[in-house]
Amino acid sequence: MRIGELVRRTGVSERLLRYYEEQGLLHPARLPSGYRDYDEAHVEAVHRIRCLLAAGLSTSTIAILLPCVEARAGRLAPTCPEALGRLRAERDRIDQAMHALNESRRALNQVIAAAGPSVWP
Repeated sequence: MRIGELVRRTGVSERLLRYYEEQGLLHPARLPSGYRDYDEAHVEAVHRIRCLLAAGLSTSTIAILLPCVEARAGRLAPTCPEALGRLRAERDRIDQAMHALNESRRALNQVIAAAGPSVWP
């Protein structure tokens, strides 16, 4: 299928699909005319990419993990032992970022509270 059909089937823009290709996430065949040629596996790959992006992973991490995840009963599941370790490490990274953001929020709340009620109407 051509890129327009992949756009229609996935809801992802042509520009974003090309970006995924640049990042090594998609590998379409090329027709003699130079057009990209996608198949059903690319539709599924785009869905997996979108899910992993929504989980907070970078495209470089997704490039590593993509061959090691598959859809099972509507959810992604790791298929390689090393993928599970990488996913846990990413979860730990997100937990640390959340903790740092909570600390920043707490500090900001202290600064706001120090203004007192008479500063703002």
